[in-house]
Amino acid sequence: MSLSHFSGGSIHRIRFRLLQWISWFLSSKGNEYFCEVDEDFILDRFNLTGLNNEVANYAQALDLITDSLDDDIQDELRGSLDVQARLLYGLIHARWIVTARGLTKMLDKYKRADFGRCPRVLCSSHPLLPVGLTDIPYEKSVKLFCGRCEDLYSPKSSRHGSIDGAYFGTTFPHLLFLVYPTLIPSKDGDAAGGAGGAGGVGGTVGADGRSRRRLREEPDAVAVSAAVATEGGGEGIRTANAAMKAERYRPRIYGFQLNETAKLQRWQEAIRDRQIARLEALEDKAP
Repeated sequence: MSLSHFSGGSIHRIRFRLLQWISWFLSSKGNEYFCEVDEDFILDRFNLTGLNNEVANYAQALDLITDSLDDDIQDELRGSLDVQARLLYGLIHARWIVTARGLTKMLDKYKRADFGRCPRVLCSSHPLLPVGLTDIPYEKSVKLFCGRCEDLYSPKSSRHGSIDGAYFGTTFPHLLFLVYPTLIPSKDGDAAGGAGGAGGVGGTVGADGRSRRRLREEPDAVAVSAAVATEGGGEGIRTANAAMKAERYRPRIYGFQLNETAKLQRWQEAIRDRQIARLEALEDKAP
């Protein structure tokens, strides 16, 4: 059902009520990562296809979001419906932020660094983006993705750390960089590439090429420094074993891994496997 199914007066009343609930939700502490979903998007039932299978009491939760829930039902099921309404809005939000208008709104928050900045020193406080590790609710909490080091971080605030990752989905940050390629930060260690502002033009191909050359030229130095760190660390800890257990984040868009990123990660994993083999050899020789 779209807006064409409503009369002019009912559309005005629903929009007023909708803006009331959304304003309350967005102004609540811990919901700063969310952006406002346009009322037209929520009122178009096509955009909500399949969500009735994800949310219990779907119809009542949608009525609660639009402030059109009957008073009698509201008193009886208010507590559980609040939870279901938040879940429904979060899942709608995940669909909204991968649309053209949704990406624009999230881009503004990214440029203001509303999601925080990367704690890694060499990323020079690059802005972060929220991402989910799965599109299925109640499985993983939201993480923050740095486009520069391409790693994930947990939010500093426990309020933000408890947000469901499905409310942002696995696609959003990578689709944003695909739609706005000038946002892709430099990987060559130049702080001007993306630390000061998210809108800076980043060198992608050239930076990756230089990084690869540095790693090819200095594999022995990396292995030796890792071995030295192992000797100075806790006894009984094998660096090679820790490296083998380390997980890598794989950016995906609608479930498909990005082609260029996939090729780069295969090359990086080959380098890592080579370093692990050298670490194992060094640790086996150690007395």
